[in-house]
Amino acid sequence: MSRFTSLFLSILCVLAVTTRLVAQPVGQDVVIENDEVRLTLTADGKARGLLHKPTGQECLVQGSSAPVFALTEYRPYDPENMLTYVAKTTTFPANKVVREGDSLFVNFDRLDYTAVIALNITPHYIGFTLARLDYTLEDISQFKRVTEIDEFTLLQLPVKKRSTFGEWLNVVWDDEIAVNVLGTDPYTKVDSQVRDDHILLSAGMESIIKLLGVGAALITTTKDNFLDYLAVLEHDFNLPPGVDSRRLDEYGYSYYEMRGLTKENIDEHIAYAKMGGFKMMVLYWKDFATSLGHFPWKKEYPNGMADLQEVTRKIREAGIIPGFHIHFNKATRNDKYVTPVPDARLNLTEIFTLSQPIDEASTEIYVEESPHNCTMERNRRILKINTELIEYEGFTVTRPYKFTGCKRGHLNSTPRSAEKGAKFGLLDVDTSPQYVRFDQRTTIQDEMAERLANIIDEAGFDFLYFDGGEDVHPPYWYYGSKAQLDIYNAPKRKPLFSEGALKTHFGWHILTRANAYDTFKPERFRAGVRKYMLNGARYMAENFTAVNFGWNIYQAPTETSNGYQPDMYEFVCSRGAAWDSPISLMVVSLDDMDNHPRTEDNLRVMKKWEEARLAGLFTDEQKEMLKDPFQEHILLNVNGNHELLPYERVENFANNHPDGSAFLFTRNGKTWVVFWHQRGDGKLTLPVSHKVIKLYDRDMKLERKHVKRGEVQTLPIDNRRFIEFDLPESEVIELLKRAEIVTTP
Repeated sequence: MSRFTSLFLSILCVLAVTTRLVAQPVGQDVVIENDEVRLTLTADGKARGLLHKPTGQECLVQGSSAPVFALTEYRPYDPENMLTYVAKTTTFPANKVVREGDSLFVNFDRLDYTAVIALNITPHYIGFTLARLDYTLEDISQFKRVTEIDEFTLLQLPVKKRSTFGEWLNVVWDDEIAVNVLGTDPYTKVDSQVRDDHILLSAGMESIIKLLGVGAALITTTKDNFLDYLAVLEHDFNLPPGVDSRRLDEYGYSYYEMRGLTKENIDEHIAYAKMGGFKMMVLYWKDFATSLGHFPWKKEYPNGMADLQEVTRKIREAGIIPGFHIHFNKATRNDKYVTPVPDARLNLTEIFTLSQPIDEASTEIYVEESPHNCTMERNRRILKINTELIEYEGFTVTRPYKFTGCKRGHLNSTPRSAEKGAKFGLLDVDTSPQYVRFDQRTTIQDEMAERLANIIDEAGFDFLYFDGGEDVHPPYWYYGSKAQLDIYNAPKRKPLFSEGALKTHFGWHILTRANAYDTFKPERFRAGVRKYMLNGARYMAENFTAVNFGWNIYQAPTETSNGYQPDMYEFVCSRGAAWDSPISLMVVSLDDMDNHPRTEDNLRVMKKWEEARLAGLFTDEQKEMLKDPFQEHILLNVNGNHELLPYERVENFANNHPDGSAFLFTRNGKTWVVFWHQRGDGKLTLPVSHKVIKLYDRDMKLERKHVKRGEVQTLPIDNRRFIEFDLPESEVIELLKRAEIVTTP
């Protein structure tokens, strides 16, 4: 069914009569209110005011010309308007609004439409739903017809700026008031425009997705009540419970993610996860399946689901929540959806028409349309003609247009002939390029959801990571969350919370813990945290959401890198604590865990921060201190008492020895140093008297045996230890520079 036909059938067309408008005095305002808020509209469809009654605060700027309601056409469709006006996207504002009961009747400039908007006024929100579109066919012209609508603005308000704007949720708020314009279903397109003195919050629809029956809501309340009101709305509209998810005790849990997981190594993974204080463990679909789409079992899982259930059972028996890292809107190139017979429901990004027939051996494919927009990236140059995949080497951008260097029967498909005039397309291969994206307008996503639901329910996963959420076709605002919602709705076992890529407005209800970030190189780790994670944490906090300070890949030292060291985990855990956010550790190889000499130190750092953060030990003042991207901190646990202290790297420690690392801090009026060997063990020689130092192990227990009488001390350097100096900081720094490290061969 065409877009116009669909629209035509959904519109109540009123022939040769004036569209019904309720009689009301000219210029009378329209008032929509509940006990807490009063929204006032002018008779010509502008927003006059939004009053929060208990505080008396006016929430809108005055004098804005932005219409509350509007229609948009991508070109003039009315025959007479088409003859007069230029072909460009034009928005037609409301010019008359009348209320009758719980319905608004809205007229628009230059277009003979009346929109009927149903109101749903509750104590917690005011709902708006496009119930009907009436079109008046005038009797002047014999060529009049019902014209298309491309977009509809259902609610648009010029909200005064406050201290915080949550773009994802579309909410303006401060410590007193929150004003939120949001969608009540996945078909609502929510947007915003930041102006000098206000933020224009809007909700509307696109006809290519859906117009009638689509809803939006306005929440205006105190900041303290806001999430409670939003939770009511989620319940009323049967949305995923984003608020309730964010309030779970488990919401703050960090997780340990595995690669190469089997029944044989799950126990070792669990042991490491417990050492790090992790209460969640996440499996990747690649751990047990050879392809994405149909999920055939790997040889390491000879008993299929029974083996996977054994893995998740062991995780749960260890008191840990099992989670599932998925891709969900595409198939791998080796899956049955792609090879040997590609599914007709794979997405195509460009469509072409054969200008000459081809046979099974043709290496040049002539087309009517220019291929200039096709990719030249390796492994993405794939055409799909019926059930054959063809890899091309290049194309021409002048006539005659053609694809050149074509390799027939790509990915084990069967070469076939095709007649002149046949339609075909460019296969939508993702940018990795490992996957082929689905056409979200077909049933293929439903099939994928059913398979994933069976795995989730049978294995018992309670957390989902929606990876690759960006791998959908336009419009992204809709198909991004549509694909996520299909997966969310399919299993009986709903995730406690989820993370994932590509945030759409509706996705706020699904991706309740936002996202993790791709892994950073050890040498650039801090730069990555500062540039991406801290920025993301601020952005998510504006939307009442935590972010995952991960993925922190685990890498042991190599010839060219020191790998990940305790100070790096101290840094990322502390920045996460600043924003009440978890971390995640990604263990690609157990060899890195086994071979890294500082694995125990690294995991102890993570556990200490995790326990302190979940216990709520950090004050608001301390959290603000931890938000500093450059001042680093160490968390000590001395006899069960946590101490949070700023510390600094000791530059040129032991004449800048590559194996040593040391940080300096002040505690109880004394100068302290935490130090360790990054690659193994050895001896540290310090030119200092035994009278002015004390040595402590990593548990802050005094180690007397290593300090000898004399002016030079030779100490072990391996795992983290602490030295307390009865010396000024400047002197300690100088003697640390003169220290010597001898690494054990």
